[in-house]
Amino acid sequence: MMRTILFDFGGTLDYPRHWLDRFVVHYRAAGIELTRAQLDPAFDHATGTGYGSTRMLSSYGLTELVDFLVHQQIAYLNRHGAPEVREIVDAASAGMRLPEIAGFITQSFVAESRIGLAASRKLLKILSARFQMGIVSNFYGNLQNILAEFDLASFFGVVADSSQLGIFKPEPGIFNHAIKALGAVPAETSMVGDSLEKDCAAARNLGLTTIWLRHGLLPAVDIGERLDRGDPRAADDRRESGGSLHLQGGQVAERSGQPTDDQIAGTEQTQFVPDFTADFTIDSLAELAHLRWWRS
Repeated sequence: MMRTILFDFGGTLDYPRHWLDRFVVHYRAAGIELTRAQLDPAFDHATGTGYGSTRMLSSYGLTELVDFLVHQQIAYLNRHGAPEVREIVDAASAGMRLPEIAGFITQSFVAESRIGLAASRKLLKILSARFQMGIVSNFYGNLQNILAEFDLASFFGVVADSSQLGIFKPEPGIFNHAIKALGAVPAETSMVGDSLEKDCAAARNLGLTTIWLRHGLLPAVDIGERLDRGDPRAADDRRESGGSLHLQGGQVAERSGQPTDDQIAGTEQTQFVPDFTADFTIDSLAELAHLRWWRS
C-alpha cells in the first residue's frame, strides 16, 4: 500500500510546464521575439547564478526570485544573445523600457504560477487525508518561503530544497533525505515529477514507485472552461492556440496578435528521446486523486 508521496515543485506543483518553456512564452508576449534555443543559455546562466546565491535568495518570495532570474537572463542576453535578440534588448534599453519589460515577464510568470498553485492546493488537501507528503526539488534555498506564501507549507512533512542541502537531483542523497525525514519506506513511497531523468529514473533506482507528469496540450474547445475552473494547464494551452498575454489591472489577460511558432512547442519533454519509462504516466495532477492502485 502506498503511504507517502514525494513531489517535484517546478513544472509539477506550480504549473505543468518547465520553467524555460514558460519563460519563452512570457518573453515573446513582452515583445522579445526569441526561440527556446536562444533563451536556453541565458536560462541556464540565471539558474546557475541562483544556485550560487542561496544566502541572498533564501529570504525571497516567488516574485523576488523570478525578478532576480529575469534580470540575470536579460543581462546574459544583452551580452551573449543572438544578434537579433541583442538588437531588441539594446533598443529596449535605449528607450528605457527594459525595467517595464522585465517587470511584465516577472508579473505574468507569477500570475500564471498563482493559478497552478491554487489548483495544487485543492488536490493536496484531498491527498493529505490519505498520505504523508514531501517535496524533493532542485531549487534556490527559498522553497519553504514560497510554500508558506501560497498556503501550501502545512501539507508537507519535509521540503528537500537542493540549495539548502547542497545535493541536487538526480543524486540519490536528496531523495534519501526526504525519505528519512518522513520515516518512510521506499516500497511504500512514490515520486511525482515532470522529469523522467531527474525525478523518475533517480527515484526508481531507490525502489520508489515513479509517476511522470506529462506536459500536454488540451483541446482548444476546453480552454475557456478550464480557465474558469482554474485549471493550470488551460492558460498555457490558450497561448499554444495562438493568443498571447498581457497584464491588465495586475492580472493576466488575453491579447491577440502575438505570433507563436513551433519553437515553443519544442518543450523540455520533447527535446530528447527518453530511455526510461515511469511506472505511471499522468496528464494532470488531478489524476492522483483517482488512481485505484493507491489502495492496492
